Amino acid sequence: MTVPASAADNIILILDFGSQVTQLIARRVREAHVYCEIVPFHAAAAAIARFRPKGIILSGGPASVTEATAPALAPEVLAAGIPVLGICYGQQAMVQALGGRVAAGTTREFGRAEIEVVQPCALFDGVWVLHQSASVWMSHGDRVEALPDGFSVVARSQGAPFAFVADEARHFYGVQFHPEVVHTPDGRALIENFVLKVCAAQPVWSMASFRETKLAEIRAQVGSGQVICGLSGGVDSAVAAVLIHEAIGDQLTCVFVDHGLMRLGEAEQVVTLFRDHFHIRLVHVDASAQFLSGLAGVSDPEAKRKFIGKTFIEVFDAEAHKVGGAKFLAQGTLYPDVIESVSFTGGPSVTIKSHHNVGGLPERMNMALVEPLRELFKDEVRALGRELGLPDVFVGRHPFPGPGLAIRIPGEVTKEACDTLRQADAIYLEEIRNAGLYDEIWQAFAVLLPVRTVGVMGDGRTYDKVCALRAVTSVDGMTADIYPFESAFLARVATRIVNEIKGINRVVYDYTSKPPGTIEWE
Repeated sequence: MTVPASAADNIILILDFGSQVTQLIARRVREAHVYCEIVPFHAAAAAIARFRPKGIILSGGPASVTEATAPALAPEVLAAGIPVLGICYGQQAMVQALGGRVAAGTTREFGRAEIEVVQPCALFDGVWVLHQSASVWMSHGDRVEALPDGFSVVARSQGAPFAFVADEARHFYGVQFHPEVVHTPDGRALIENFVLKVCAAQPVWSMASFRETKLAEIRAQVGSGQVICGLSGGVDSAVAAVLIHEAIGDQLTCVFVDHGLMRLGEAEQVVTLFRDHFHIRLVHVDASAQFLSGLAGVSDPEAKRKFIGKTFIEVFDAEAHKVGGAKFLAQGTLYPDVIESVSFTGGPSVTIKSHHNVGGLPERMNMALVEPLRELFKDEVRALGRELGLPDVFVGRHPFPGPGLAIRIPGEVTKEACDTLRQADAIYLEEIRNAGLYDEIWQAFAVLLPVRTVGVMGDGRTYDKVCALRAVTSVDGMTADIYPFESAFLARVATRIVNEIKGINRVVYDYTSKPPGTIEWE
């Protein structure tokens, strides 16, 4: 990755020990307008020598430091003479490396917890008050049981007596909780204190600097080569396309694969937007018959995702030959897509589910991936889109998955089911817009369930499908809460769907947060 000139000698290094939320740490650092790099824990020494960071943050991770095969903290980290903040596993790894003791906790802590502040500390200067409690988010089994020399306890919880420890002389800090997640209300302020006050980093990073850095990276990667960009109709691929077009102009050809799984009227909107508004080369491929026939009889969600991804690549392969010698395939992959599919930096994180636009391409394609948004969250992509001049009405659209309606139809996907769901989804979103709620909601959509229920319409009996409605609020898509609609709103939507759409006779609302559920049903 190219380091922005403005960020030289002003970098925070994040060592990834495999946490599912490592990138949230980077997000908090970016919110403090400081540039950061994430590298796997085993690359620490080389990264310290290359970046000369102002400070280091150690992520959490799924392993136990008590295991012989657990990821170890490189000695160069603690010998670098710069501030270090260890989070959860990072705290335990630092404590153990310095001669402290970590053991399996007798009481595990998962979820919200209260910690008591018992000593002053630079990290919560101006944030917490001595001898008062603060709310944090815990997720751990192991815990620190003995501190290394020089450390003292600054805050503790019922299940973690060493919940927050510090060696102020060496600027080493360890927290058992997760300040990077939104469920720790003051976590952003704690990380900002570490970055700006303890590390003395300068707040010079911005979306404008990210844009300039990415433009340079794209030009350096692509050179004079031709690029094909996959358009899905959503914000992510659109922002990626506009960014890449700014970098290389007519070397870019956008390919919109209409897989027949789009929302109502979306295919036409995509073609109009890119051909008429942005004047970007666009190839529109109607492959709906190919996708729908291949999905016939497929009900397993992973099998559906993988078929769609495979077919998507095959269509691109054919279009690449038509375009003539394209060497690169560009995609709007975001970080939440990456972290749920593979480890972002090669660390030991756990796969949640496959995403169609994540991973390597078949070797026969001989194409390299260009994914300029791979480090960003959705709201950051929207900010970049505004920086690039995309209209707010487009940038503010709710996320839409690459596999489209296929993962909103549990069970077999058919054209009839897609058409039914399209209508229900359109009614739902129309009512949300009419109520002035669209911008308050992160993502809202309908799901067509493979369940039939008995109903009564007029004097007749019906036996039709169930439609589930989903709406969540979120900051970054990593966690989400349900949107608390008023019952009158849900009743109005349900009445319209049942009355206006043949084949649905019951509507339910999904009250599940993320976690434990994911935002999409499959």
